[in-house]
Amino acid sequence: MNLEKIPESMKFIAIEDSGENGRLVVQTGPCPTPGKGEVLVKVAAAGINRPDLMQVAGMYPPPPGASDIPGLELSGQIVTCGDDCDGLEPGQAVCALVAGGAYAEYAVVPAAQCLPVPKGLSLTEAACLPETFFTVWHNVFDKAALKKGEVFMVHGGTSGIGTTAIQMAKALGSTVIATAGSADKCQACLDLGADHAINYREQDFEGAVMDITNGKGANVILDMVAGEYIGRNFKCAAQDGRIAVIAFLGGPKANTNFLPLLTKRLTLTGSTLRAQPVAAKGEIAQRLHKTIWPLIEDGQIKPVIYRELPFDEAQSAHDILKQGDHIGKVVIKMA
Repeated sequence: MNLEKIPESMKFIAIEDSGENGRLVVQTGPCPTPGKGEVLVKVAAAGINRPDLMQVAGMYPPPPGASDIPGLELSGQIVTCGDDCDGLEPGQAVCALVAGGAYAEYAVVPAAQCLPVPKGLSLTEAACLPETFFTVWHNVFDKAALKKGEVFMVHGGTSGIGTTAIQMAKALGSTVIATAGSADKCQACLDLGADHAINYREQDFEGAVMDITNGKGANVILDMVAGEYIGRNFKCAAQDGRIAVIAFLGGPKANTNFLPLLTKRLTLTGSTLRAQPVAAKGEIAQRLHKTIWPLIEDGQIKPVIYRELPFDEAQSAHDILKQGDHIGKVVIKMA
């Protein structure tokens, strides 16, 4: 059964001249059709993420088989289901992680990567959840195994990832330290629940972390900077600390002393989510639904939206992320 008649064509955001001068433009093309284990979603809103900017720049192509339309997260209403989509049905409101295709009127989504819209949230708010929540859960709680009572540190505390990580770690019982680049951004981190916020433009964050922790250091560090931060993270990590690298805003290369990696028995991990199998992302979705969705519905965790823009202003949405002044997520709305 279909919720509505599926159109033959749809509007979507395409990349024009990918690379340094890449731009986003509105185009029209065929509406996709779901296959086995997939649903077709009429998109209400899509979150904007830095990997989208990288794709426009020609540095992060979609994995084989994925849509070349940008966009890694969306919310909307299921229009029709393919075979083997147990628990999902037309008319259901969902938010979902996708490997591409969210910047469109309709998108095909693996059923396993769909989550119900948390009670009390709008579709626009729900569009902010999947990419950052999947990423933070996978890296901080699955891979780095952050435990209640440990010290957690996140760089870029006012980014989409940062605002999510602060709230999740605090809600699950950690002491949270965030870095940010201004007094206003540091205050925003504190307002979201961080116990300490360090202005990295004015303070040496390694020394500040060691002072805060009485010389013990942070048990888990979530880093999207890399580059020179690799060695600096080693300095402020605790014994048996875990450092999760998820991006390279400071560059993919580091000239650093790796001795602390051995003497502190540190674990340094890295990951990307986009190319992982549907089954793996489905398992993350289940853990989020069980552990984090109740906290969202209780109001302990909330999406932080910096700006909402119309669908045809996707380029302006990307420009906001490039400027770096945002606190939280930027979203494009389809209607």
